[in-house]
Amino acid sequence: QVQLVESGGGLVQSGASLRLSCSVSGSTSGSSDMGWFRQAPGKEREFVAAMAWRGGSTLYADSVKGRFTISGDDAKSTVYLQMNSLKPEDTAVYFCAARPRSWRLRSYGYDTWGQGTQVTVSS
Repeated sequence: QVQLVESGGGLVQSGASLRLSCSVSGSTSGSSDMGWFRQAPGKEREFVAAMAWRGGSTLYADSVKGRFTISGDDAKSTVYLQMNSLKPEDTAVYFCAARPRSWRLRSYGYDTWGQGTQVTVSS
């Protein structure tokens, strides 16, 4: 049973950076693809980024491409989301998620979720 715990959220000004962390337990890195999602007030949860532990493949939503970077540290069983040039519209609760490893990264099909961490970007 995979367990995910996010950390690193906070309140920042527009243009600032934040790095979110997701501690992964109960799974080997080779068996899951990892993703980040976010949910703003009154909106549906949306895909942000995904990565494969093996091979370095990544996938991003158009809204964050070029600003956010997903990465993983296998030795620490931790997934990161580096967020640069933050905008007020990035304000949301950010969730780490896992899904069974697939031959191609996907923005759906994630079946394990963390509790979320709040990111607030002021203008």
